[in-house]
Amino acid sequence: MVSKIPRRAWVSVLVAGLVACPWLVSDYWVDVMNFCGIYILLGLSLNVIVGYAGLFNLGHAAFYAVGAYTTAILSTRLGIPSLLLLPVSALAAAAFAYIISRPIIHLRGDYLCVVTIGFGEIVRIALLNNPWGLTGGVNGVFGIPRPSLGFFTIRTVDQYYYFILLFIVLFVWAMRRLERSRVGRAWTCIREDETAAEAMGMDTASLKLLAFVLGAAGAGIAGNIYASKMTLIAPESFNFWESCVMFCIVVLGGTGSIPGVIVASLGMTALPELFREFARARMLVFGLAMVLMMIFRPQGLWPSAHWRRQVQREGDLAGTPTAATGPG
Repeated sequence: MVSKIPRRAWVSVLVAGLVACPWLVSDYWVDVMNFCGIYILLGLSLNVIVGYAGLFNLGHAAFYAVGAYTTAILSTRLGIPSLLLLPVSALAAAAFAYIISRPIIHLRGDYLCVVTIGFGEIVRIALLNNPWGLTGGVNGVFGIPRPSLGFFTIRTVDQYYYFILLFIVLFVWAMRRLERSRVGRAWTCIREDETAAEAMGMDTASLKLLAFVLGAAGAGIAGNIYASKMTLIAPESFNFWESCVMFCIVVLGGTGSIPGVIVASLGMTALPELFREFARARMLVFGLAMVLMMIFRPQGLWPSAHWRRQVQREGDLAGTPTAATGPG
């Protein structure tokens, strides 16, 4: 019965619900949704690196921090509007990703994962040491102006909700285009078998570097939005835990799946608010959830079409019923 409902009807209901959300829930929950939106942007940007290109990256918070601090420093010291700094933050994070990723791009698997963890921590410690008096050390940077366009300034949680929703729509559109492009298909080849991709004549190093740069640019935009929303940033907002949350969002949702990243972002950021009294057990719950997902649903909550086909094929070869029952 549910499968007979046209897809456009589902999409229309979803869009209507998202647009009407600020009128349906309290300001507190709209603000929670705003943070969910920022994590959706971060998850989508990390999905380019982990989901499309198959590269382990547990230092994504470093790119997020570069985008946020670029906005904070230039807006507070030079008076540049944070809205105009959106492309600057993206370019700064992309340039940083290019510089640090180029020497390590030939690493694979666990080795790449460990190195990215190190880069994430190096950036956090560098921010704490307050280089050239720019980052404010442990106190961070405060007084960051909110986004403004002419006489209009985004101030309320409702206005931020629509502002972030606009960027989510733009990110999803860009990811869809990227996924179906020639570069996206080349990333899929590298993710499935890098050796075979090299044998086919692909420049795997350049393609993997491009994935890092584009993913970092997305994280830089998310950092700009976060900095202008909070008006205060500090190094501890970009620690290893943040990178773990982003990585869990991609893996739990389904690597390479845009709807999966959105669903997992909502689960990872909104559910802890519902169970705030169990905040101390958060790490334990996340760890248990990851183990259970790896055992019972390794393809993620909402697997990509590629994953569903692969599980279907493995099920057919094994002669057993498939587990590919994810939506959509």
